[in-house]
Formats: sequence, structure tokens, C-alpha cells
Amino acid sequence: MTKWVYGFGGGSAEGRSDMRELLGGKGANLAEMCNLGLPVPPGFTITTEVCTAFYDNDRAYPDGLNAEVETALAAVEKLVGRTFGDAKNPLLVSVRSGARASMPGMMDTVLNLGLNDETVEALANVSGDRRFAYDSYRRFIQMYGDVVLGVDHYHFEDILETIKEDKGVTLDTDMGADDWAEVVESFKKKVKSELGNPFPQDPREQLWGAIGAVFGSWMNARANTYRRLHNIPASWGTAVNVQAMVFGNMGDDCATGVCFSRNPSTGEDRFYGEYLINAQGEDVVAGIRTPAPLTEIEKQESGSDLISMEAAMPGVFKELCDIREKLETHYRDMQDMEFTVESGKLYMLQTRAGKRTAKAALRIAVEMCRDGVISKEDAIKRVDPAQLDQLLHPTLDPDAVRKVVGMGLPASPGAASGQIVFSAEAAEDWAGKGRKVILVRIETSPEDIAGMHAAQGILTSRGGMTSHAAVVARGMGTPCVCGAGAIKIDYANKTMMSGGVTLKEGDVITLDGATGEVMLGEVATLKPDLSGDFSQLMEWADALRRLKIRTNAETPEEAETARGFGAEGIGLCRTEHMFFEPERIVSMREMILAETEQGRRTALAKLLPYQRQDFIDLFRIMKGLPVTIRLLDPPLHEFLPHGDSEIAEVAKAAGVTEAVVKRRLLDLAEANPMLGHRGCRLGISYPEIYEMQARAIFEAAIEVTKDGGDPVIPEIMIPLIVGKKELEILKAAIIKVAAEVENEKAAKLKYLVGTMIELPRAALRAGEIAEEAEFFSFGTNDLTQTTFGLSRDDASHFLDTYIAKDIFAGDPFVSLDQDGVGELVSLAAERGRATRSDIKLGICGEHGGDPASIAFCEAQGLDYVSCSPYRVPIARLAAAQAALGKQG
Repeated sequence: MTKWVYGFGGGSAEGRSDMRELLGGKGANLAEMCNLGLPVPPGFTITTEVCTAFYDNDRAYPDGLNAEVETALAAVEKLVGRTFGDAKNPLLVSVRSGARASMPGMMDTVLNLGLNDETVEALANVSGDRRFAYDSYRRFIQMYGDVVLGVDHYHFEDILETIKEDKGVTLDTDMGADDWAEVVESFKKKVKSELGNPFPQDPREQLWGAIGAVFGSWMNARANTYRRLHNIPASWGTAVNVQAMVFGNMGDDCATGVCFSRNPSTGEDRFYGEYLINAQGEDVVAGIRTPAPLTEIEKQESGSDLISMEAAMPGVFKELCDIREKLETHYRDMQDMEFTVESGKLYMLQTRAGKRTAKAALRIAVEMCRDGVISKEDAIKRVDPAQLDQLLHPTLDPDAVRKVVGMGLPASPGAASGQIVFSAEAAEDWAGKGRKVILVRIETSPEDIAGMHAAQGILTSRGGMTSHAAVVARGMGTPCVCGAGAIKIDYANKTMMSGGVTLKEGDVITLDGATGEVMLGEVATLKPDLSGDFSQLMEWADALRRLKIRTNAETPEEAETARGFGAEGIGLCRTEHMFFEPERIVSMREMILAETEQGRRTALAKLLPYQRQDFIDLFRIMKGLPVTIRLLDPPLHEFLPHGDSEIAEVAKAAGVTEAVVKRRLLDLAEANPMLGHRGCRLGISYPEIYEMQARAIFEAAIEVTKDGGDPVIPEIMIPLIVGKKELEILKAAIIKVAAEVENEKAAKLKYLVGTMIELPRAALRAGEIAEEAEFFSFGTNDLTQTTFGLSRDDASHFLDTYIAKDIFAGDPFVSLDQDGVGELVSLAAERGRATRSDIKLGICGEHGGDPASIAFCEAQGLDYVSCSPYRVPIARLAAAQAALGKQG
């Protein structure tokens, strides 16, 4: 019989930390903390399997759940000595989500559940604090009304602000018991006017309403967006945690807070966090009040005028420090903890592996390894390869002129410049048009997730280091400045005032997420420093990985960058990019317009010196490392102009009439050029093009290797092959050119001729193609397009719908479709090896920088992956993780 509910509390639990898939991260860790003997309010977890059943059965609960919940609730009542719904000594509970993967702020929470017009008076009597009781009741109505009943939270905010104005108070803490009672009545009236029904008074109705809302929030828009961005499957579901309430808002000996066992921005091994006296947990993460620092050193460094917890509650702070050490030692990782202090007693509400910046992740992994806490293999597994992207881009030049107009908290490091926008919708819209934007908000909410992802940086005037904006930005690697209280934001007029300057939507600002500075205009940047922890982790990764990592590069700048990031060769040099420079495009167009082979050869002879020098530069930078050069791939019409003025210019330069240019454009026009006269088909039609390129490659190789230079063994790749015959013809032409160059230069050449597998037919005929090909490079961009029948330029219009409906697991152009495209890769590799056992195999599509795709390549035993220069370190780490996974 399936068990749906697992209890915890009183020093023991039915669950453990290794039951994340069933209990979710929060439930598993609550159980583990109980088993460790930590002070955890008792409660129970409804499993993720209930969530799955809930959606599989048209939002109906499985049989037996109600009875199990009642049994678990009775156990909690016994442990705390209070009864749910009791008119004299009521038990109140919190209802929270808890997926196996942390999704901060994405799903719904309800606190103070069980309050009604009767139990609020009981709570006032038991606590001896009527103000606290009614403050808790108004919080419950507001949260339950929004989350469960669907009454928008702004209704409650408007009522509260109006009453505070009428009473002449600014802070919630200035409100008295009668004030809160008045707010409660106004809130209840608003619920009834909005819904036509009164606010529910039955605690069990409230409980099941909240449980249903948490399960329902698993599929809300912001949770779906977050899962899509972080590749979390919808099938995982969420657990629901019901836990006895402890109160941080009962007076000045009460508090609530969030803390990290190490600094989540820098990774420094120092306790770090924030807390609020006389508050509930939502106050800290919502950014409504600016929290105080946990430690005295934080207070000094931040310049805060608020009293630290270390000073205000020294006994509780010491106990929290002991728990910090115990949890980090137990989990062997940096922990993110939530706590509440009720009447001087500390309670732990959550622990989890803390989200951290890439810089912090590297430092924590390397330091824990050096301290003997974790192994090198563990350190490598600890760092998310995708996070490294945060470290590979420029930071602000310390010597650059900067006009600072605002200051906030350094919530997520990195530098970002962009145009100001004041809504998530505007951020998405502007970014979709290719503009760089900074999202400026008073505070962010989970509904802003898509806009936050689109923005280069995020600025908020409220909130601390653990606010929604800070946590989400750190997870995304987006620079963020929070709590810039001196900045006044006016949504209606789309302006922000800061440092005596008024800025409007579209104005450019720069954020420094490492210092919290907000600057006017765009500030110059410097390249990143990749020494220290980064260098150490990469050294460990390189020692473990089997896959070689190459780069996609065709310019010296790209090649130099990639070498600096550790690339072990070039896996794709796209030669067509070399023909677009002004001094070359003229000759290229002359070749295309030529009516005869001799005319084409004359024009190509002008291009030969340029091509030769291109390859000389690349070979010298790569210093004997492999360089795979793809011969001309795109259709010829891409090199011709289309506007009248450009046509006239080209005609004049080529010495022909405009009519000739227009006729040639018509001749070359194709309904679907991606499937048309391109790739090897150009080489078959105009062999002189590939002959010129082959000559340039061979002459460059001889030039670089003469006089003791680094040995060059170029890999010449012929694109868009569909069968053996095409490759046989073109390979013979290349061999002929090589012989001519060897004879002319009195030198011997070593080289490989291979092909790009980018069409399904080529994958299927790989066995016979390998009779001619010495290597295969899987062009997974085009192989994905031709396998799916999708255009990567247009598919974005409907891909989100396909992903939302579970037709696609994700964007197949971002992460390799292992079931379909992957099977073609596997089949081609197997058939190619059967013909030629030493055939070299790699991929050079964008998937070469995607960790999941790299793991697939490792599993297939490919020799290398090739990716863009800035993804080389990501690929190096992912390849090491893939090798470790294969060992396991």
C-alpha cells in the first residue's frame, strides 16, 4: 500500500535526506535535521507522488490521503500540546511547497493557517499579545486570499496603505492591536466583495485549500518558466510540507532570518545572513523591510546602522553558529538555512545546498577539497558547468571614469550595462529586439522571472541579499544590485531619480553587482582573470576527462580567446566568414558573376592570398593542434547584394551591367536555400572553388612548418555530403591539389579529408562514406534541422508551446535530442567505425558547449566536442563530469 504522508518532529522522522525524489528537497532536509536532533517544529510531508496523482486524475487526490493527513496532524498536535482549530489553545500551521530541485519563490506558501474569528482570540489569550494575534490573522487572510482564493494581493496592499495613512503611521510595526483588527475586518469585506462568499472559517477547509493551491502552483506560469530555464521536468512534481507554526512576530525577543554557512557571492568561509526582529519569514525574502546583518563584521562592512543578531541575541546567535557548523559538516556543502526565534528559542525551518555564484562555487569546491572535506571528484561534480559563463565575461575597468548615482547591496556579481526598463514585459520585448536592458523594479516578484532572464542586469530599490531578486539573479548569473533605497522609482512616468539625476526609460546605466554601484552610461570593462580557484578546478577536470575540447573559430581573435580558455584545437573553421571583408567580397562577387570557369578561376586567384594568410594565422596560433577547416558551405546568393544601390555598385566594380547582376540573382534564387545549392554541391558544380581553398590550406601548412615550425596536419572537411560518390570526387580533387603543391614547394604534406555528417541520409550511409572519410564531424545544428524539419531561425515562435505541452523535452537546438538526432549520431558512429576503426569522431554544432549533450558524446565514445570560444571552459568541466558519470 502506498504511503502518502511522512511525519517528522520530536527528534525523529520517517524520512531522510536521501529521499528527495519522494519528499522533495525541503521535506527530506526537515526530516534529516530532525534525525540530527536539531530544533525543528514538527510537521509532515505529503509526497511528490501525490502531486503526480493529482494531475493524472484531474486534480483529484488518491484514496487514503485524507486519513493519513489526519493521523499525521494528530501526531503534530500531541508533540506541541495544541489542537488544530481549538477555540482555547489552537495549533496553527504553515503550508509550503518543496520540489526536489530548489525553485525559490516560484510556488506558493501559506502561513498562520488555522486562524479564524474564534481562534484569533484564543491566540491572543495564549500569547498574551492581542496585537501579535491580529497581525498574524491579517497576514493569513492576505496570503490565503491571494494564493488560494485568487484575490489579487494589491487589493490588500491598497487597504493596508490607506489605513496606515489614515492613522498617520509609516511602518507595520507602528500598528496596534485595534489597528490590525480593523485591517482584518476590511480584508474580510474585500474577500466577500470580490468572491461573493465570506473568508473560510473552517480550519480543515483552509488546510485542504492551501494543499490544493501548492499542488496547483506547480503548474503556474512562473513555475513553468523557471523549470524551462533550469531544465526541471514537470513530471517531478512537488511535495507539500505542513508544519507547526513558530512565531517571529511576537515581540522584540522574536526574529526570523535567512543565513548561509558561507558567503554565497564570494564563497568566503564566513557565516553570512540577514534577520528581522519581530517579523515573519516572508518579510525577509519579500524585500518589504530591509533586514539587519547577522554578524558584527557584516554590519561594519555594509555600513548598516541596524543592530546585528550577534549583538542583539548573542545566546541564540551562538546556537545558530553551532548549527551552521553541524549542518555544513553533515552535508559537506555550503548550506542555505531559514530560522525563526520565538520568545528567545531558536527553531530551524529549512536547510538546503545554497545557491551561489560561479566564483563562490569554485572557491567553496576548491577550499573544501584542500581541507579534505570532499575529494577532487566531488569538487568537480559540485560546480555547475553552465555557471562558469559568469566568470568568462568582462568586469568593470577599475580605471574607467564612472559617475555613481546610486548605491545598493552587491547581490549578484558581474558588470552589466543597458537601457532602463521598468517592467518584466518591457524587458522581454526590448531584449527580443536585440537591445540590452537593465530591469529596474521597486522589488521583483516571481511573476517577473521571464523579464529577469531577458535582462542584462537587475536593480531594485527594496530588498536584501536574500530577497527574491538577489536569489534568482545569483542562480541565473545575472548582475544584480538590491536595496538601493535612495533610488526613487516612478512606474507611472517610467522614471527613476537617483543622485539628483532623473533617468527615463531607455536611458543607459551600468550596474556593478560586486560593489552595489549604479552608474550613468556605459562603463568600460576588462577581461576576466581566470587564475586561482578557476585554474585549479580546470586542472583537476583536465586530468579526469577523456573528451578533447576544440573550438569553433575562424578569426585570429576567436582562436586566441579559445586557446586562452584551454581549447585543444579548432573543430570548425567556417571559411565563408572569411569572404565578407570589404577587400575580399569584391573578388568573391566577381567569381560568382563570371560566366566561364576561367573567369571564376581569375577571381579566385585574387582570393587565394587572403585565404592562405587566414590559415597561416590560425595554424600559428594553434601551434600544431588540429584544425578542421570546412570548405565553402552557404549558397552563393548570400554573397550578392539585393538593394538597387548595392547592385549598381557591384556591377560597376565587376565591369558588367546591372541587368547581369540582377539576372545572376534570379539564377541563384532558391525557395529553400538551406536544402539547396550549397555545401559540397558547390564543389561538384564549381570544383575550382574547393581547389583554391585546398591550395590555400596546403600552402599555409607548408609555410608554417618550414624552418622548424610547429607541425600542421590540417583536417579538410567537406560539408553536406549525402553519399560516398560526392566525397570520392571531391577528395580526389583535393589529393590532386596536394600533389601539385608538394611538387611546387618540394615539401611533404600530412592531412586528413573528412566530412560533416549533417543530413540523415549521410548518417544512414556512414559505413560507405567512411571508405573515403578519415573523420566525421557531426554538424548537429543542421542535423537537428533536417531531422526535425525545423528551422532554428523560425522555430522559436512555437517551440515554447511544444515544450509546455511536453511534445519536446526542451529546445533541441540548445540541448541535443538524444532520442532522434542522437540515435542518428550513434548509428553513424557505429557504422563509420565498422568500416574504418580509427576514424576520428567529433561534433561541432552549438551542442558542443551544452553539458547534457557533452555527456551524450562521452557515452558514445566520440573523440572531441567543438564549441564557441567562451564555452570552452564549460565544455572542459562538463567533459570531466561526464567521464565521472560514466565511471559511476
